[in-house]
Amino acid sequence: MPLNGNTQLIAHVGYPTSTFKAPMIYNPYFDSVGLNACVVPMGVRDADFAVSLPAIFRMSNVLGALITMPHKISVMAMLGSVSDTAAISGACNAVRRSADGRLEGDMFDGEGFVRGILRKGRTVAGASALVVGAGGVGSAIAASLAKAGLGRIGLHDINPAMAEALAGRLARHYPGLAVGTGSNDPAGFDIVINATPLGMAAGDPMPVDMARVAPSSFVGEVVMKQAKTAFVMAAEARGCQVQPGIDMLFEQIPAYLEFFGLPATTPETLRSLAQISY
Repeated sequence: MPLNGNTQLIAHVGYPTSTFKAPMIYNPYFDSVGLNACVVPMGVRDADFAVSLPAIFRMSNVLGALITMPHKISVMAMLGSVSDTAAISGACNAVRRSADGRLEGDMFDGEGFVRGILRKGRTVAGASALVVGAGGVGSAIAASLAKAGLGRIGLHDINPAMAEALAGRLARHYPGLAVGTGSNDPAGFDIVINATPLGMAAGDPMPVDMARVAPSSFVGEVVMKQAKTAFVMAAEARGCQVQPGIDMLFEQIPAYLEFFGLPATTPETLRSLAQISY
């Protein structure tokens, strides 16, 4: 649909923009239903974010913003209110302007990830999961797994303090959840998740020792730079059921659309219309 003076914009804010896939999914869907809206990539470095986000929301035709790396955590301090999920996650990936002008935030990464697991026929309630990476996306996934009834979770991050902080937030909100930190050994876990940037660059090390991943484990990825990362392919080679990073995005977009007050749809419809390139 051609852009015009009535087009509503959703800013996709992060850096680098070369990894962004959302515009290739949202915009074909908007065209298919005749919705005069557009997701626009906006490359914003760390040093410019505190100035850029308020400026973006001063534009009258900006409906909201998708927030991605490296701003999911830092954006929290700029918001007037956040959802419980965002508060537990310590991160936010969707921002809108309220009627009184405040910025409201929510977090859908974890919701999308868990929906994907369940759609693939796996059980989360009572299961065990290792989440490697305790930043914005890892924290969101951990929070949503806990909400879905996970029995035990292991958390690991190259910054141990981040894993410990996430463990504390989970323990406060989900006292029945067994939480461990300090190890990225995947042995004994039903679900193994890479929530780090490892896989974005050729030659990156694996987030875990793949020889220790059981063939019965469900292996999930958040990196979307390519359709299947080396981590996903290594898991498939071991016989694991996998979830590539792009699946998380398809699953969470219906929730995003509702958040922005737009007509929702299904992941299947989005997949049929998407024009993704790598």
